[in-house]
Amino acid sequence: MKFLADMGISPRTVNWLKAAGYDAVHLVEEGLETLPDDEILVKARLEERVLLKVDLDFGYLLAVSGATLPSVILFRLGNESYEIINERLA
Repeated sequence: MKFLADMGISPRTVNWLKAAGYDAVHLVEEGLETLPDDEILVKARLEERVLLKVDLDFGYLLAVSGATLPSVILFRLGNESYEIINERLA
């Protein structure tokens, strides 16, 4: 499984996923921290990555686009620290 982490996801989560053997990248690693949301969706779709997010705009963008990909994991936990996110991913 391949993951793309948006800016709201800690790079520590990406490192944790990599240590677990997953192909994971963070937007900041690729210098794409200002990439518009619609282009992030295209990147995730083209690279066949599951998008990791903490805000709701991507669910809306995906819904109105009519696309079925990419998959999006949206964390709405109240506490979105990397420890909690890692725990949920595990």
